[in-house]
Amino acid sequence: MVDSNFGVPGAITVTNKHQKEFFLESITIEGFACGPVHFPCNSWVQSKKDHPAKRIFFSNMPYLPNETPPGLKALREEELRDLRGDGKGVRKLSDRVYDFDVYNDLGNPDRGAEFARPTLGGAKRPYPRRCRTGRLPSETDMNTESRVEKPSPMYVPRDEQFEESKQNTFAAGRLKAVLHNLIPSLMASISSENRDFKGFSHIDSLYSEGLLLKLGLQDELLKKLPLPNLVTKIQESSLQGGLLKYNTPKIASKDKFAWFRDDEFARQTVAGVNPVTIEKLEVFPPVSKLDPEIYGPQESALKEEHILGQINGMSVQQALEENKLFIVDYHDIYLPFLDRINALDGRKSYATRTLFFLSQVGTLKPIAIELSLPPSGPSSWSKRVVTPPIDATSNWMWQLAKAHVCSNDAGVHQLANHWLRTHACLEPFILAAHRQLSAMHPIFKLLDPHMRYTMEINALARQNLINADGVIESCFTPGRYCMEISAAAYKNWRFDLEGLPADLIRRGMAVPDPKEPHGLKLLIEDYPYASDGLLIWDSIENWVRTYVNHYYPEPAQICNDRELQAWYAESINVGHADLRHETWWPTLANGDDLTSILTTFIWLASAQHAALNFGQYPYGGYVPNRPPLMRRLIPDEQDPEYAIFHDDPQKYFFSSLPSLLQSSKYMAVVDTLSTHSPDEEYIGERHQPSIWSGDAEIIDAFYGFSAEIGRIEKEIERRNGDTRLRNRCGAGVLPYELLAPSSEPGVTCRGVPNSVSI
Repeated sequence: MVDSNFGVPGAITVTNKHQKEFFLESITIEGFACGPVHFPCNSWVQSKKDHPAKRIFFSNMPYLPNETPPGLKALREEELRDLRGDGKGVRKLSDRVYDFDVYNDLGNPDRGAEFARPTLGGAKRPYPRRCRTGRLPSETDMNTESRVEKPSPMYVPRDEQFEESKQNTFAAGRLKAVLHNLIPSLMASISSENRDFKGFSHIDSLYSEGLLLKLGLQDELLKKLPLPNLVTKIQESSLQGGLLKYNTPKIASKDKFAWFRDDEFARQTVAGVNPVTIEKLEVFPPVSKLDPEIYGPQESALKEEHILGQINGMSVQQALEENKLFIVDYHDIYLPFLDRINALDGRKSYATRTLFFLSQVGTLKPIAIELSLPPSGPSSWSKRVVTPPIDATSNWMWQLAKAHVCSNDAGVHQLANHWLRTHACLEPFILAAHRQLSAMHPIFKLLDPHMRYTMEINALARQNLINADGVIESCFTPGRYCMEISAAAYKNWRFDLEGLPADLIRRGMAVPDPKEPHGLKLLIEDYPYASDGLLIWDSIENWVRTYVNHYYPEPAQICNDRELQAWYAESINVGHADLRHETWWPTLANGDDLTSILTTFIWLASAQHAALNFGQYPYGGYVPNRPPLMRRLIPDEQDPEYAIFHDDPQKYFFSSLPSLLQSSKYMAVVDTLSTHSPDEEYIGERHQPSIWSGDAEIIDAFYGFSAEIGRIEKEIERRNGDTRLRNRCGAGVLPYELLAPSSEPGVTCRGVPNSVSI
């Protein structure tokens, strides 16, 4: 019983006297003059025998640190101390301690020297920090953390783990099923002789007939597993086996050979799954930034004569001045690794540059592809230029060159743009938020839905996807060097340029223009990712600005908010320690600074991740469209392989693409990564929308933000029906829906969840 003159309670302590933990969603206490008091908990409460201390839960009233009611101040401090821990010892799965560590757990030297991997994070290989688990070092190498192998779970704080009641419906639950059960079945079923696809009909048969799996012990289990039933059906088969049947990816569903055409190859640079690499070409020929002492001449092999016939009678200078030339440049990220990649068994790669010309109707066409090898390479010429075809032989050369570009694109997409820039770079901000911002801090309440499950999916990735011999290494061209490429990309990462407007300006894809709706003018008007993205960016920014101004009418309040300043400082100085001395980090001194930092975080967690993630199966599930790896270089006439290519170019093409086993593995994983869970929470939605905050004005403002997201959805639908926008509307052209906010469950190629949760 509470005494009638106690006042409105601000916190509750909870003790669990059961033998097992329980999940506490919320507590509501009624009978007060002010109405019911809500305590959102959403937390696992451990048994008293395991964790004797009482748990503290605060009401939904937000308080800045210096406005905390006196009775709650000590509890606020105590709760944060518990979450920070002492940085010592091995973490138990029931702990709720948030701390930092380097990526020293990707390799497994105890399994053999070939499974050792360098530590990411530190002066030698800068990288963001991940959640500390405190596991003991491996027996072979004191600097490498010992591995927890599947299916044993890796530590993340207890409340970051997927809710077990929903594990089976979770995309991540399906991901585990694919990794632990389906992939071993595939490997057992596809014999090594059955290496290459025999032709296009062989690929088509994966969707129409399926792949017969040999039944081992695990297959009984396999049938019970929550595999993505909407997409991948493992069917009973009379031949004592199971049929793995893939759904036709969207790219091959309307126009089976769209991927073969140059216009579709170009369209995907602005409306595909990796629309964030294309840049305006500033100088011709392009120039490398790599050290010429090590990597040879910086000049490109591209010459005017390669492109003059492709640019509508313009001179190259005129095309540059009129903003008609664009480039997708993978030269500098790949070249330093090529000697090592090309020495791997069955992996072959170039450092590529692809030039595009912007036509009068607003579409792009590829006009030249430069393929570079290190100067010491086996070929006497380390750089060659391939141009659009004029006959049968040059047509197959061009298709192979485009396949190499797509393979490089798939690698940079996965390792830099998707994994590094959305998953890994956000984890330090999330760790610091739990350690430094009280649950009653208004900024924690704002960020909370955008941090959901990110640490868990990143831990799952460290265990199964980005680890030595994991899915990424086995499916992408750079193999064991994948994560070193990711670390190389981090050297150029800048938080101040990760927001959409700043990124578009950095790439020369937009220029500042105060007269335009978003203060920017796009150089390619029909750039679906950018034009839809700016609608979402503006709506997030307006919502965040309203929120920030409500709690911080004066800049001094931001400077004096010790929790907020500690969060931002720790995110940089500990979470991104290797870049902490960079001068580009934004300051945090007023409302505009805070609005910009929070908008960038929410944009990356929601829309940017969605744009890069949920099209992976729709575009990459048809392997010829985006081969994740290549196994052969393009022969020139002096090469012994040239005769094989010349006699049967289609066979040579398929022998260059991933094998049947590599493709099947890759398809199963990206299918799962592209899947929305049934309980997904999309942008503009919140769990308990009317009581997540006890501040009525803020609840109203959030409903306004939700309504704006609904209007954006209708506008995107309208654009997809506008025949003037040829990059998203046309015969057989896929509409651009990756930034359409809502989605049904499954693989839909649309939907913007609040957080990085798959």
